[in-house]
Amino acid sequence: MQASARRRVLPGFGLTLGLSWFYLGLIVLIPLSALFLKTFSLTWEQFWATVASPRVLAAYRLSFGAAFFAALVNTVFGLLVAWVLVRYRFPGRALVDALVDLPFALPTAVAGLTLTTLYSHNGWYGRYLEAWGIKVAFTPLGVGVALTFIGLPFVVRTVQPVLEELDADVEEAAATLGASPWRTFTHVLLPAVFPALLSGFTLAFARAIGEYGSVVFISGNMPLKTEIAPLLIITRLEQYDYAGATAIAGVMLLVSFALLLVVNLIQRWSHRRLEARTE
Repeated sequence: MQASARRRVLPGFGLTLGLSWFYLGLIVLIPLSALFLKTFSLTWEQFWATVASPRVLAAYRLSFGAAFFAALVNTVFGLLVAWVLVRYRFPGRALVDALVDLPFALPTAVAGLTLTTLYSHNGWYGRYLEAWGIKVAFTPLGVGVALTFIGLPFVVRTVQPVLEELDADVEEAAATLGASPWRTFTHVLLPAVFPALLSGFTLAFARAIGEYGSVVFISGNMPLKTEIAPLLIITRLEQYDYAGATAIAGVMLLVSFALLLVVNLIQRWSHRRLEARTE
């Protein structure tokens, strides 16, 4: 009786679970397995020579460094944008809210061309920035700008629902009790939104690591200077060096997985800490 009752609570659980695993294996596990199997066709010496060459290491440093920098910037300003959209009503708010999703809809190649035009030495922004000695296009800074552009919506859309559920009366109560705005932010607002903020950072970082279209134009693609790892993978594929391309991609995958695992562990810890404080 109890077994039949359990089956009625989740009807078709076995079938749906099997279909879920089949779909996950077909879309994710099999391609990843093929990537590593192709990499295993290299000897250890060939693999190390491929992934540890100065050109590849420079591409790794730029890709991961720029992605981390862009995700940090988006974490700060994404929280600010989400706060303004939730807490304030002003003319043009709907337009601003729609513009946040623009990087989702805009083709990445179009975004790259637009950013390159804006930040080049004679562009709308670039001509004034270069007058101050700041060069953006065809530099690592330009890569960071492009990754910041495509990553902002992930933070805003992750934090925004949490802020909408957060009662403003709590902040008013803290202010009534004499808390300064900074203390209210650090002790009331930040602990509540920190798990969502960390999730937004993770999504923006993961998106930026593999970005290609919006970066390839503004970076300039100079080896050892502004060449990103995804471009290096494309170059190896065009040279029919499939094993070398999968080796570079495999290292990116392992490093990305390790970084995301650390972030998820921090997120789980923050969830438990927040639950302990609310009990």
